[in-house]
Amino acid sequence: MTRQADLLCIGAMLWDVIGRCPRPMPPGADMPGRIAHLPGGVALNVAVAVARWGMVPTVLSAVGRDAEGDALIAAASSLGVICDHLCRDGGPTDVYMAIEDSRGLIAAIADAHSLEDAGDLILTPIRDGRLASATQPWRGIAVIDGNLTTAQLARIAAEPGLSAADLRIVPASPGKAERLLPLIGAPHGCFYINRFEAEVLAHRPLANAQDAAFAMLDLGVQRVIVTDGAASVADGLTGAGVMTATPPAVPIARVTGAGDCFLAAHLAAELTGSDRKTALDRAVAAAAAHVSGKDMP
Repeated sequence: MTRQADLLCIGAMLWDVIGRCPRPMPPGADMPGRIAHLPGGVALNVAVAVARWGMVPTVLSAVGRDAEGDALIAAASSLGVICDHLCRDGGPTDVYMAIEDSRGLIAAIADAHSLEDAGDLILTPIRDGRLASATQPWRGIAVIDGNLTTAQLARIAAEPGLSAADLRIVPASPGKAERLLPLIGAPHGCFYINRFEAEVLAHRPLANAQDAAFAMLDLGVQRVIVTDGAASVADGLTGAGVMTATPPAVPIARVTGAGDCFLAAHLAAELTGSDRKTALDRAVAAAAAHVSGKDMP
């Protein structure tokens, strides 16, 4: 029996290649460590995380018709993600490569050219009636990933198939934050960003997550959740102000994917009826467990 998706994740689906050294690494260092090859990309990371919370996600992305793409789809499917609506008519499967040490992320490169080149093709299932259409728009949550190009995001902002969706918008990195400008005024949108991404969008330094939340509300964002590493996080809602929560201090076992884990836990809490403060606290706890490695199988 075909499963019915209850959540869309639109954006990057790729392989994460993460190298991690358990000690601090100076620039140019060549040190022993571990290298992991994992399913990744913001859209897929969120989909995998929400599947753990009992939701049924489907990913709209571009995956190559190559051995890496076949293996990626098999891995994602085994983790509870519906992969029936992918665009596979472009280039090779995309890859994200990162280096981490005991203090966190050192550097990363995202090769998402196949996703970018696919353009409108990834949106076909919400236009042709398989998932939604102009006359029957998607009415659930749609997570939008900042790995998409500005042109793709502008089309999503005006997409009839998403006109009734609860958009949850996630930058891929500070360097790509400005791509999200077309979605700033979305009436049903919630941005999940870190303080550095808020600074890019606000064009000024921001002292903490609370200041960043107020800055984003001033820009016209309906709702925003701002993280700031190990410092306090903030939830800003137009007309209801800003509230904060403080993450627990934990040892760093990994950092890649922590924001996606945070978002998934927050979504799951809100979908089960939790209030803003409870949802924020649960998201903070889930991200801390991810960073510390306590949620590893």
